[in-house]
Amino acid sequence: MTDSANPHNRLLILGATLSALAALAHLGCIAFGAPWYRFFGAGEGIARMAEAGHWYPTFMALVIAALLFVWSAYALSGAGVIRRLPLLKLGLCAITAVYIGRGLGFMAIMPLFPGNSLTFWLISSSICLAFGLVHGMGLRQAWARL
Repeated sequence: MTDSANPHNRLLILGATLSALAALAHLGCIAFGAPWYRFFGAGEGIARMAEAGHWYPTFMALVIAALLFVWSAYALSGAGVIRRLPLLKLGLCAITAVYIGRGLGFMAIMPLFPGNSLTFWLISSSICLAFGLVHGMGLRQAWARL
């Protein structure tokens, strides 16, 4: 919601903050290694690869962190905090759809990641759904000015 004292969309700012925190958690996995990969549910295979110094866990965490930082920037742009980014409305719609899709559609992708526990899927999917709902509500509020 916006008001005359604060013209920025608070829900999109919250969405940006949530995406940035998720990106930092992925960077934390790189910095703190296998225990963090395990804690965040990446699976024992990824944790062991990290322990062995394999490039793959670091690469994937960097890719995901970069994507989440871009999503954070798009939410800040939609909130009016930073300059308007290209394809802003489409980008925010896509980000919202991915978060909500990941939150609701986790059962479809579970077989692709057999090392992840059901607890991981339920918690991470709930988080993604919550992030998507925050983005969606912020997007709805900002729609007319985007």
